[in-house]
Amino acid sequence: MKKLMAFVLLIVVIAVVIYAGSPYYSAYQLKNAYDDKDGATIAAAIDYEQVRPSIYKQLADKFALTMTNYPLVAELGGAPLEQAADNFISQAVEGAITPDNIETLINTQGQANTATKELAAAWAIASNQVDLKNLIQDLIIQRGDINAVVKNQMQLVIQKQASELEQQATQGVDSDKPELRYCGINCFTISGQVKGYPLTIEMQRQGFINWQIVDVVLP
Repeated sequence: MKKLMAFVLLIVVIAVVIYAGSPYYSAYQLKNAYDDKDGATIAAAIDYEQVRPSIYKQLADKFALTMTNYPLVAELGGAPLEQAADNFISQAVEGAITPDNIETLINTQGQANTATKELAAAWAIASNQVDLKNLIQDLIIQRGDINAVVKNQMQLVIQKQASELEQQATQGVDSDKPELRYCGINCFTISGQVKGYPLTIEMQRQGFINWQIVDVVLP
């Protein structure tokens, strides 16, 4: 009887260790996949239906906050400018956060294609990384043609971000030891730098030991 109880206790301990350690093993697998340029493994670990709306909301909220610093731009552009910017952010997220694009991005270790450049441009604009005062001059020159202004400004930002992305891909530093921690019994985060950009990845438990990426917190 004692041997049976000891065996049962051992099984319970092993199960607890596997349950508790499973996100660390998942993080280890993701790190290896990144180092090995195995984009397919990372792309398959993402829940796109949760990640896309989260990234869109982060960028939309950042842009709304940025616009409070440029009241004249907001006044001249008004709702059409906000709508045009929102459309660009939405299209950039939809184009970049896909299995194919994530796989390509990991396989090439950050060499940006058009979709990634557009997402980087959306982040730069939303995060006040560009001088939106140029919009005022464009609005005057284009006589209030919001679509023409946005198209012109977006192209300028995309060109600038493309150059920065290429530089970061070759010079940016990755974290040697990302910070790993539980954020709940079914929630786990990985925080660190990817090509010099600070990112936090949130994973959610799927079943007993499987985990899936459900959110990416942008810098």
